[in-house]
Amino acid sequence: MKNYRNIRIYSFYYKKTIVPVDDDLYVPVMVGNASGTVQTEMTSDDTGDSISEKNKYFSELTGIYWVWKNTRQDITGCCHYRRYFIADEEEPFDLKIKRAFYYFLGLYKKRYGLIYTSNLRRFSRKILREDKIFKILETYDVILPQKRKLKYTVEEHYRRYHNSEDMKIISHILIKKYPDHVPAFNKMLKDNTLYANNMFILPSHHYHRFMEWLFTVLFEFEKCIDLNSYKGYQERVIGFIAERLLTTWFINENLKIKELPVIYFKNLKFTS
Repeated sequence: MKNYRNIRIYSFYYKKTIVPVDDDLYVPVMVGNASGTVQTEMTSDDTGDSISEKNKYFSELTGIYWVWKNTRQDITGCCHYRRYFIADEEEPFDLKIKRAFYYFLGLYKKRYGLIYTSNLRRFSRKILREDKIFKILETYDVILPQKRKLKYTVEEHYRRYHNSEDMKIISHILIKKYPDHVPAFNKMLKDNTLYANNMFILPSHHYHRFMEWLFTVLFEFEKCIDLNSYKGYQERVIGFIAERLLTTWFINENLKIKELPVIYFKNLKFTS
């Protein structure tokens, strides 16, 4: 039996809202709090070793960095205020019916692995808990969201919706710093699936290696671009890059991955 004793899952917020899970396993963290615009009693990412001031571009990565540098546990997880791993791999019957309609609406790939709901009362009970995590990690190395299925390859998808030069810069960084990861990066680009949302649950021996690699590449990328040239939605460029890097790292490591669906709460309010 693996000697795991303690787990923490950090859920990142950027504004005041309902916390959908009442369990000490989950630690809510307010990200980007260095801006001073949000007053909260939550743990904030602007204490200790922090990059909170970069949140405009790094998005949830400022929270992930804060967790890496300021906390210690045997198993570390990261998720978002509206996105949580679900414990039940088998969808309820009514959601299976709803998903069948996604084929006709052209939404099947976009919503694969995601349960969209506004019913917090019903689905908060299905959020992944500690006993399930321990059980999964007895057999698997990591828990990740079910891979998002894209209409195009990852490379073409990024070209259509972001700045294609970003991927060229990442390629050059990997060639220089991590040439052993280049084949995995190229494989990721040519595939049409992606581990989205920068969510994961990892034992510490994998987690710290991943964090060191990820932020080394991200900070090098930051030096190579003019952040002021990214406007609006594209300002979250570092978050977009991190999703592609996360997928690359796990392809390269060839770990045993348990993929779980993700609940996506459209509105954080209790409904009957």
